[in-house]
Amino acid sequence: MRTHVVDHPLVSHKLTTLRQSETDSPTFRRLTDELVTLLAYEATREVRVETTDIVTPVAPATGVKLSTPKPLVVPILRAGLGMLDGMMRLLPTAEVGFLGMVRNEETLEASTYAERLPEDLSGRQCYVLDPMLATGGTLAAAIRFLTDRGADDITAICLLVAPEGLANLEAGLEGLDVPVTVVTAAQDERLNEKGYIVPGLGDAGDRLYGVAQ
Repeated sequence: MRTHVVDHPLVSHKLTTLRQSETDSPTFRRLTDELVTLLAYEATREVRVETTDIVTPVAPATGVKLSTPKPLVVPILRAGLGMLDGMMRLLPTAEVGFLGMVRNEETLEASTYAERLPEDLSGRQCYVLDPMLATGGTLAAAIRFLTDRGADDITAICLLVAPEGLANLEAGLEGLDVPVTVVTAAQDERLNEKGYIVPGLGDAGDRLYGVAQ
C-alpha cells in the first residue's frame, strides 16, 4: 500500500479553512469540491491511457485517451457524495458507482447497507472517495468489496488520514494482491477515544450536509 500526502500550498490553504469550526456548510461544501479536484489531479497520475491517432488543424499527431474499460469512481455514502463533483470535474468520462457503508460507533466495524455497482469489475481501475480515514475499517471493507468483484487497481482519495487508520487499513488488506494507493491532503496526529481524527475537522458528513433532526 502506498500513501501520498499532497504537498501544495493551495491544498494546505483550503484544508485550513475546512478545519475551522466556524466554517458553515455551504462554504465547507465548496471548499471540499475544490480540494478534491486538486487531490484528484495527483490521484490520477497513473490513470490508464492508450495511444490514439488524431489530426490537428496543422498535421496528423499521436496522443492518448483514457483506456477501456473506463475508470470507476465510487463515493462511500454519505459523506463521499460531497467529493463526487470535484472528482468528476477532472474525470468527466468516468463511470460512477455507489457504496453505502456504516460504521458501528461501539465496535467501529463497517458494514454494507447499499450498493450500485457492476457485478463484474474485472480489469477496472477504481477511485474510492471517503473524506476521513480514521479507523480504516470502512475503507478496508470497501476496497475488499471492489476487489472481490475483480477490480485490479484501487486509489482512495481522503481529505484527512490518521496514522492508526493507515496502519489498520494496511493490516486489513494483508494478502490482497492488488495495488492500493491512498491520496490525502494531510496525515493528522492521532485518533481520540471516540475514533475521531485529531485535530481533524469534525464529522465530515455533518459538516457537509448538516444534522437531520
